[in-house]
Amino acid sequence: QVQLVESGGGLVQAGGSLRLSCAASGGTFNRYTVGWFQQAPGKEREFVAAIGWREFYADSVKGRFTISRDNAKNMVYLQMNSLKPEDSAVYYCAAGASVEISSPRTYNYWGQGTQVTVSS
Repeated sequence: QVQLVESGGGLVQAGGSLRLSCAASGGTFNRYTVGWFQQAPGKEREFVAAIGWREFYADSVKGRFTISRDNAKNMVYLQMNSLKPEDSAVYYCAAGASVEISSPRTYNYWGQGTQVTVSS
């Protein structure tokens, strides 16, 4: 069983940056693909980025967001630059052993989420 805890969300102006962190415990973390998803009010949970054997990004964040991991520390990070108001959402970290990268239903473990708000 893997436990995930996100941190690093907050309020930032458009054009600013935030770094989200996902701390994992309770499993063999380096065996899992880890993804970040966003969910805005009234919308479905959407894929943002994932890291497994390589990095994957949604088109909307390519060139602005960077996902990375430190397996020695059981951490995954999402560096978000050039933030836009439409990036505002709750961001969730998720992990799975056998996933379809952009499909939240295929991830087994989820954190509680961290709020990101980008003001215009």
